[in-house]
Amino acid sequence: MKFPYGVSDFYKLITEGYFYVDRTDRIPLIEGMGDQLLFLRPRRFGKSLFLSMLENYYDVAKADQFDRLFGQLAIGRQPTPRHNQYLVMRWDFSFVRAYGTPAEITQALHNHVNNQVKGFVVRYGALLPTAIHIQENDAISSFESLQVAVQQSPYRLYLLIDEYDNFANEVMMGVQADSRQRYEALLRGEGALKTLFKAIKGAAAGRGLDRVFITGVSPVVLSDMTSGYNVARSVSLHPAVHDLCGFTETEVAAILRDVAASCRYPAERAAEALAMMHTFYNGYRFTFDASQPVYNPTLVLYFMQEFQERCAYPEEMLDSNLAMDRNRLTYVSQLSGGGQLILDAVAGDPPVSVDRLADRFGVEDMLREDKETNFNASLLYYLGVLTLNGRTALDELILTIPNLVVRKLYVERLLELLLPDRREHAAPALAAETFYQTGDLQPLCDFIEGRYFKALNNRDYRRADELVVKVAFLTLLFNDRLYIMDSETTVERGYADLTMIVRPERRHLPIADFLFEFKFVGLPEAKVTGEAMRQLSNAEVKALPAVQSKLVEAQARLEGYHQALQARYGERLRLRTYAVVALGFERLVWEEI
Repeated sequence: MKFPYGVSDFYKLITEGYFYVDRTDRIPLIEGMGDQLLFLRPRRFGKSLFLSMLENYYDVAKADQFDRLFGQLAIGRQPTPRHNQYLVMRWDFSFVRAYGTPAEITQALHNHVNNQVKGFVVRYGALLPTAIHIQENDAISSFESLQVAVQQSPYRLYLLIDEYDNFANEVMMGVQADSRQRYEALLRGEGALKTLFKAIKGAAAGRGLDRVFITGVSPVVLSDMTSGYNVARSVSLHPAVHDLCGFTETEVAAILRDVAASCRYPAERAAEALAMMHTFYNGYRFTFDASQPVYNPTLVLYFMQEFQERCAYPEEMLDSNLAMDRNRLTYVSQLSGGGQLILDAVAGDPPVSVDRLADRFGVEDMLREDKETNFNASLLYYLGVLTLNGRTALDELILTIPNLVVRKLYVERLLELLLPDRREHAAPALAAETFYQTGDLQPLCDFIEGRYFKALNNRDYRRADELVVKVAFLTLLFNDRLYIMDSETTVERGYADLTMIVRPERRHLPIADFLFEFKFVGLPEAKVTGEAMRQLSNAEVKALPAVQSKLVEAQARLEGYHQALQARYGERLRLRTYAVVALGFERLVWEEI
């Protein structure tokens, strides 16, 4: 099976026999949604391939290849009247450089549009009765000349815009001191990008442009265009396009069965691989009504290609091409309230919730100091590092971390927030490795007492309970190369605080599986002052009645969870269980149960 990892050219994919999950059945639906549509999804989610499919479907120059390209697909059996009826132009703003002065960026934008106009002339010149005049320093004039030529022909224009917000967001999220000024130069007043979209809006008013389909990551840029382009309908949350650029569990399972069979994997190992992929890659919901989440398609193809070639799981479950998303997470964490949101998302109880997804916000909103959770959480949703996951009792939207590869990005950023000096990361990493192999938790507890809790206090974290303790251990023990890490694991009718199950292909290593239950005792509850408590030995802290009570409570929970996990995983499980009690943000005691 040829997996199209990194292939976003529909023509190449079909004609060279690559694997393809058919989404052409949505074409009639999309045609009926409107003439100018906006479709938002996170990076590397298959948007470019979908646009390429539309380009090949509507291109009049490819009418003679319709059967070859679409004959075996859903739309080939029932094509719409619009197929192969358009002159198609495609812009991809990821090709527009995001560095330099505003004038240089503006020229890069003009260059890109002009290059696409030149390609348009090459493809369709014979079909146009008049010539198109290209102005090298004024792509809008070139575009207007193209409109005139199209109007004189029997055809109409279909404009596809890929990553419409890419270079503008790169400018905004850049590290240069003048990032804001450069961004505003593109979008405010008669800025180049705003003016270009005003030209699109005008072209659609009877000047040859019939349909527009735009993809991007967030609505930030459109908001700053205001009246420059206020005619596009966002269909991003429509239930019918929920899985337009994602794979369902049924589809992933079917692909995996074929690959596992080629590797002569028995059925139980194929099921094990699916469980791995479910944990690491599934969990995205892009509509309020979605009951079944979807998989990130790029990650699925990455896994399948590695699996097929080596008959083994990838060494790293996070594809390095998506690792750059941590830069977006870093950016949001630096916004007002962003760091707190990162902490809350990792803690997960209660989950992050918003009354609505912000769908119109611009640079002023991003830089305002008094932002509410609604804004930052919405931005994390658009970036793909939070996802929809139901509603609260008061009908607010619940946003959660979708899966384990994304959780890794959070953990890495949280560690950077609390321990910004990377030289401090070596000590907890060594303590974690010691724990994996020996089960000795004390070195890690010593580090958390001496350094990590102080970092939490310095950030004025608003909570003081066992969830904070869980976040500390999750952050410092996180290792998705060795473990499937899960907080709030569903076990029977309860939720285990933290489980660390050895990955199936790592079971030959001398490491154990771990189960944690965390408890918190405030200093007033323990009836001890901070100064007096610091003078106590670990044994004396453990002997305090309030601490003993929590240890007994944790033990009772662990015994039930242990039995349930043993039944789930069987003899392969080498489970060690730990009760951990924090006394304020000062001391930690633990027992292996």
